[in-house]
Amino acid sequence: MDLTAYRAALDSAAWVDLSARQHLRVLGGDRVSFVQGMVTHDVEKLAAGESLYATMLTAKGAMVADLRVVKRNEDVTLDLDPGMQGPVKDFLEKYLISEDAEVQAANDLAVIGLYGPQHVALLGQLPMGAQIRMLVGLHGTAVDVLLHRDALAEVRGALAATPKVDDETFEVLRVEAGQPRWGQELIETTIPLEASLDNAISYTKGCYIGQEVIARATHRGQMQRKLAGLLLGDAVPPKGTELRKGEKKVGWVGTVVQSPKRQQQIALAYVHRESLAPGTVLEMASGGTATVTALPF
Repeated sequence: MDLTAYRAALDSAAWVDLSARQHLRVLGGDRVSFVQGMVTHDVEKLAAGESLYATMLTAKGAMVADLRVVKRNEDVTLDLDPGMQGPVKDFLEKYLISEDAEVQAANDLAVIGLYGPQHVALLGQLPMGAQIRMLVGLHGTAVDVLLHRDALAEVRGALAATPKVDDETFEVLRVEAGQPRWGQELIETTIPLEASLDNAISYTKGCYIGQEVIARATHRGQMQRKLAGLLLGDAVPPKGTELRKGEKKVGWVGTVVQSPKRQQQIALAYVHRESLAPGTVLEMASGGTATVTALPF
């Protein structure tokens, strides 16, 4: 990993190229009400230009995606993980019946992420006209910026003197921040509350697809398992490694990284609620032990 960029991301300012992320735009007179009924957060409360983090669920509560929603004067823009444009577009169009709404690929958009306490200074370095909107920060970034894709080269040039976070360093910062990621800790069977995605859910908005599952889980008051951190020492267990307490399976390991902050290997993991107390020592099926810790690291 790039220690210079890592330290800049925590102590000063750094940036990450998130241009592999994909986008959709929803057009039409019913665009806001349609998206409102498809995601877990309250899009209708947003003012023009504001964004929020949300998840999209099936009627059975299975995750379709996590995403940022941007309410603009002309459309509602959805910011998605790489590879999710097609699946999310197909899912949305299944529910388009009589609404005045249309879902389009928005390949003219791109995103960069800004890290660090001095990230605001980086905004002033962006070329005039490149920036479209600020987004809720993702995976530990202070803020992300929605851009015109054709301005990316100019943006990269303007930030050339600023430390750039590479993919490996990005994963370390993400895990240290305790942020799950689609395809890693977030999969189709994940319930958002298990992943501590409370910031992606509104408990006061009207109906949306999958709301009954969230309501039932909230009523129970406690999930059977939750996302937690693990301290691993020198161990590097494979993703999916079973966690045990005695003879009982109590969870599994997600992303593992070497943490400069903790000076050891750390991981995100799903752990049964009875074993979530910080300091709990668990055995790993791959050998060795892991100690549960609170998030973020």
